[in-house]
Order: sequence, then C-alpha cells, then structure tokens
Amino acid sequence: MEDPIRASLDHCVKCTICETACPVAQVTPLFPGPKYEGPQAERFRQPGGSVDHSVDYCSGCGICSQVCPQGVKIAELNSRARAQLKAERGAPWRDRVLARPGVTGPMGAPVAPLANKVMASAPLRRLLERTAGIHRDAPVPPYARRSFQRWARGRRSDGAGGGRRVVYFHGCSTNWFEPGLGRMVVAVLERNGVEVALPSQGCCGLPLQSNGLFDPARRTLLRLAADLGAAGGQDAVVASSTSCGLMLKREGREILGIEDGGLRAMGERTFDICEYLLDLHDQGALDTGFRPLPMTVLYHAPCQQRGHLMGTPALDLLALIPELRVVESVGGCCGIAGTYGLKKEKYPIAMAVGEPLFEQVRQVGPDAVACDGETCRWQISAAAQRPSVHPVELLFRAYGLDG
Repeated sequence: MEDPIRASLDHCVKCTICETACPVAQVTPLFPGPKYEGPQAERFRQPGGSVDHSVDYCSGCGICSQVCPQGVKIAELNSRARAQLKAERGAPWRDRVLARPGVTGPMGAPVAPLANKVMASAPLRRLLERTAGIHRDAPVPPYARRSFQRWARGRRSDGAGGGRRVVYFHGCSTNWFEPGLGRMVVAVLERNGVEVALPSQGCCGLPLQSNGLFDPARRTLLRLAADLGAAGGQDAVVASSTSCGLMLKREGREILGIEDGGLRAMGERTFDICEYLLDLHDQGALDTGFRPLPMTVLYHAPCQQRGHLMGTPALDLLALIPELRVVESVGGCCGIAGTYGLKKEKYPIAMAVGEPLFEQVRQVGPDAVACDGETCRWQISAAAQRPSVHPVELLFRAYGLDG
C-alpha cells in the first residue's frame, strides 16, 4: 500500500505559501524552508540514504501542513526525515534525556526543592549550558512537590455523574509541573456533571517523536493507549495538553505509522478540554453560571492546537465570562515548540520566532496570557514577563471554585 504522506508530495505546485508561513525560515538561514526540506528533498531520500542536517532546524510547529492549499503533508515529511537523520547519525544524549519526561519527572519530583534551586541558579545554568547544551535562559518549569497522580490516588470523587463519563489524559507536564491545572480540569468537569476517571498513565511519546526517536515513541504511545483504555466504560478521552492530545487524535497514526493497539478508535473519541466543554455548551449542557472576572487577558492559540482543526474553542468559552476582556494574539508562534527552544543552538531562533507575540503582550499589558499549550505558557511568561494560564483556570475562577 502506498504511503499517503509520501504520496502527498506529488501534489506540491511550488506555490511557496508554506515558505511564507514558516516562522523558522523567516528568522534564520539555517533552515532553508519547508518546501525544500519537505516535498523537494523527499524525492531524493531513500531508506538508509543521506539526509540534510538542516531538517533538524524544523521546529515541528505544523504550520506548513496547515496552510498548504494542496494538502501536502510537509511537516509530517520533515518529522520522518528527522527520524531518518537521527537513525543514521545518532541522537545527542541531551535530546534523549529531554525526550523522556516520564523518566526525568520521577527523578526530579522527590527532590523538588533542591532541583528547583539548582535550575534557578545562574552559575549552574551556565554550567548546564556548557555541558548539556540546554540554554541558560530557556524556560524550565519548577517541579511540583506533589504530583497530580499522587493527588489523584488520594482523591474522593464528588459523586458527579450526569450520564457523561470521561478519562482525563493529563500528560507529563500536568503530572510533574502543573498538578494544580489537573485539579482545576477535574473540578470544572465535575461542576458540569461529568464523571472523571483518573487512571495511572505515562508519556504520550511526543517528545521522543519530536526528537526523531520513533521506535521508543511508538512503544510509549501504545503503552499510554493501554493505560487509558484500562479505565473502561468511558465515553471520551479529554486532554488538557493540545500537543499531547493531538498524538492520540492523529499524529501517532499519521507520523509514527501506528495502526494497531486500538489507537484509531481512541483517537476518534479524544477531545481537547476546551473542545469538549464547548460541545457541552452547544448541547445546552454547560453550566454558564459564571461570576464576573474584571481583567484583561491576551489569548494565544498554540500551533499544535491548530492541528486539531477545531477552531479556537477557548475564545468561545471565555466570551461567556462577564467582564472578562479578551484580546486575541496576532503572533503566529511563540517559538518554543516543546523541547526545541530549550536547546542551546536553537534558543535564539525560538526567541526570534516568538518576538512578535512577546511584543504584543508587552504592548497590551494584560493581567495574564491565556494559552492551551504548556511549553508555550512557560515560554511566554519567561520572555514577556507576564503570568500565563490555561483557559480552564479562568473558567475555574469564574465558577468561584477557587474559594
């Protein structure tokens, strides 16, 4: 059977729309552009053949595939080319470590105060940059003292159950760095009569995929699907990370080529949290008893969210909150792209890509920046010096659930 992703390259008409839209090619000559790295270079790639190292400067934001009028899977071709490059030349140990939050999380959380102190030390960050290649100024979130899973094991359900039951896929970032977000997601869902299952779960494999480590990424994603599926009897899987949710929805199948393990069926019933809540509203089932939030928020939709093809459900939800002024971002990308912007050689590129967004934040001066992607929130907070929140946190506050 012909590979549909590789076959799509023949639809390229060299219109250069992807080149114009690519945030990385606009700020550095190190990446010659998605058309060159994607459909053009793919014609010369063979299994075991040479791959141009410049493909590793693709951030994987996916904008090129989204804007292509011919439906060429440019970002997917580039992702596979990066995997071939890493298979040929090997992946740096730094990339292998960054790609495994399911390993580093359990190591850092038990010693959170010490780990956070180390990562906040300027001399130690300079040493880490020299020895590991992680930029001294890259946004690294603090470990939580208590993981979300630890909280989940000790929680008691409030008995909510209006006939809707979901599995919450929280992702590594919520588990190890932002457990408060996970608690807010559960509270908002239960406020709307949704019964929430919280099975033990691991990484989705996205960091591995993004770093070109496809084989371990496949194993990791299939293990996650089994973990979530073990909850049983649920109507949907709800994710609070747009990038991780996209792995379940389609990227695991389309990029990694997984067609077994029940991934397709699970992907078809996976929803982003804001997507799910807006569906409830469209059905007349969302509690809209929001109290006023007199504040200004700049909303930024992360690149990976656009891959869901669901629009911007967070904007529709935030519009329901009285006295909340929302300014939509005009910046295309924050630049971080998961682990991309953490790397010494790519951090300046990430900052240059995100500068239009950071400048808008500085000009608007919002009380907070709302964004659905975790690494995007960390990048924006560090670069623009404004607090950032997931849209669910604003719903949580507007429900009066924060006391």
